Amino acid sequence: MAGEVGPGIGGKVRRRGVSPLTLRILAVNVLALLVLAAGLLYLGRYQDRLIQAETEALATEARIFASALGEGAVNRILTAPSPTGDESGERFELAPELARPMVRRLAEATATRTRLYDIDAHMLSDSRVLIGSQGRIEIRELPPPAAGDPVSRAINDLYSRLIDVVPSREGLPAYREGPGQPNPDVDRALNGETAATVWRVDGEGGDPELLLTVAVPVQRYREVLGAVLLARGGGEIDRAIRSVRFDILRVFGVALLVTVALSFYLAGTIARPIRRLAQAADRLRTAHGRHTEIPDLTRRGDEIGELSGVLREMTDALWTRMDAIERFAADVAHEIKNPLTSLRSAVETAGRVSDPRQRDRLMAIIADDVQRLDRLISDISNASRLDAELSRAEPEPVDIGGLLAMLADLRRPVDDDGAEGEAEGMGASTVPRVLVDVPAGERLVVPGLEGRLTQVFQNLIDNALSFSPPGGTVRLTARRHGRTVTVVVSDQGPGIPEGKEDAIFDRFYTERPAGEKFGTHSGLGLSIAKQIVGAHNGSISTKNRLLSNGTIEGADFVVTLPLL
Repeated sequence: MAGEVGPGIGGKVRRRGVSPLTLRILAVNVLALLVLAAGLLYLGRYQDRLIQAETEALATEARIFASALGEGAVNRILTAPSPTGDESGERFELAPELARPMVRRLAEATATRTRLYDIDAHMLSDSRVLIGSQGRIEIRELPPPAAGDPVSRAINDLYSRLIDVVPSREGLPAYREGPGQPNPDVDRALNGETAATVWRVDGEGGDPELLLTVAVPVQRYREVLGAVLLARGGGEIDRAIRSVRFDILRVFGVALLVTVALSFYLAGTIARPIRRLAQAADRLRTAHGRHTEIPDLTRRGDEIGELSGVLREMTDALWTRMDAIERFAADVAHEIKNPLTSLRSAVETAGRVSDPRQRDRLMAIIADDVQRLDRLISDISNASRLDAELSRAEPEPVDIGGLLAMLADLRRPVDDDGAEGEAEGMGASTVPRVLVDVPAGERLVVPGLEGRLTQVFQNLIDNALSFSPPGGTVRLTARRHGRTVTVVVSDQGPGIPEGKEDAIFDRFYTERPAGEKFGTHSGLGLSIAKQIVGAHNGSISTKNRLLSNGTIEGADFVVTLPLL
C-alpha cells in the first residue's frame, strides 16, 4: 500500500512506502499458514507407514522366494549309514546351477534385486549379475532422466534440497556394499530369523535415499540351507511422499494467495481509514480555519468508527472551548475596561482639583475602583483555573445531606447572635434564616469534588440571602429521584426577571437588588456554579415560585446530580 502516512519528527505526518500495520497483519497471517504447511509437509508418520507396508510386502516376497528355492534349487546328498546301521543319512544343500536361473526369473517378475547366500554367507547368485560365456555382466539401474523443462528441473532441485530432509534421514544406518562388508540381515537369516532394515544410501545428486532390505532363511525340512536377501529402493515411497507434498504445496499456494489478498484487504479497511483520520487531524493542526473536518466513519460500526466519532466530538469540543476562551477573553477585557476607564478619569481629574473635599471624593472613587479590579481579577483567576482542576482531580463520594447541613450550621451562629442583638435593641431579627430539609436516614451520596460542590451551594446560598428580605427564610431541600438527587435552594426575593432564566448563568451578568452598591459582585458566581455542576454530569436551572394569584413568592435554583 504505497503512500501510507505515519508520525514523523515533531508530530508531522510523513509518507510511507508500505504501511507497517499492513506488514504486521500480513506477517501474522502468513506465519500461521507457514507453520500449518510445515507441519503438513513433515509427513513423518505417513512415511513410516509407507515404509512399514513396503517392508511387509518385501518380506512376503522374500518368503515366497525362499520357499521356491528351498523346493526347487536344492541338491540331495546321501551320507554314510549311521553307526547303528539302521538307516543311511542324507542332507541338503543349495545348488547354484539351479538357483541362479530361478533367482533371475523370480526377480524379473518383481523388479527387486535378489541375492542368494549359502550357509557360509557366500553369495551364490545376484539378480543384477549375469554369468555367460563372455564373462560376468552386472546390471545397474540408471537414474530417471531429468525433466527437459528448466522450471521443472529447478523445482525438483529445490524440493530435493529443502524438502527431502524433512523428515531427516541422517539417523538411518548407511548402506555399504562390497567385499568385506557383511550384511547383518543375512547373518540373522542364516540363524533362522527374518530380518529387515531401512538403510540410507547416497543418490546420484548426493541426496540421501532409502533402501529397504529383507533377509529370509532358505529352509528344507526346517534345516537352514542359506538365505535370500531382497533389496528395493525407496523410490516409490519418495514418489508417494513427493506427490502428497506437492498436493499440499498446491493447496498452500492457493491459500497463500487468498491469505495475502485478504490481509491486504483487512489492512486496507484498518490502515486506510486511520490514515485518513491522521491526515485530517494534521490538517486541523496546521490549518488556519475551520473548513477541515474529521471524516465521519461511524457507519462502519466498529472501533475505527468509534474512533472517528470520538475524534469528531473531541474536535467540536476543542472548537467550543476555543470559542469559550475567546468570549471569556473578550468579556474579561470589557469588564476590566470599565473600572480602568473610571480609574483613569479619576486620576486625571485628581491632578487638576484643588478642593480637598473633591480630592478626597476622587481618592475614594480610585480606592473603590482598585478594590473592584482586585476582586474582578481574583474571580477571573479562579474561573480560569477551574477547568484544569476539574479535569485533573479524581472524584470522591460526597454526602449532599451532610454538606447542606454543614453550610447551614456555618451561618446559624451569626443568625443567633444577630437575633439576640436585635432582640435586645429592636426586638426583631433582620437576618434571613437558612433551613435544611433532608429526609432522615436518606443516603444522598454523589461522586465529585467536595470543595467545588461546596462552592456551588455557597454561591447559591449567598445569592439567595442577598435577595431575601430581612427576617426571611432560605430553604435547602434535597430529594432522591431515581438515580439522581435534586437540591432546591429557595429564597423569598423578587424572583428572576422574565426571560432572564438562562442569562443569569452567563459570565459577568449581574442583576442585583435595588440599593446594593454597584460593583460589589463580579457576575461570575452563578456562571462558575453552572460550570462545576456540568463537570459533575449534572444540571442547574432556575424558576420563579408563584402564588395562587400569580404573585412571585421567590426564586428556586434547582441542582440535579447523579448518585453514586
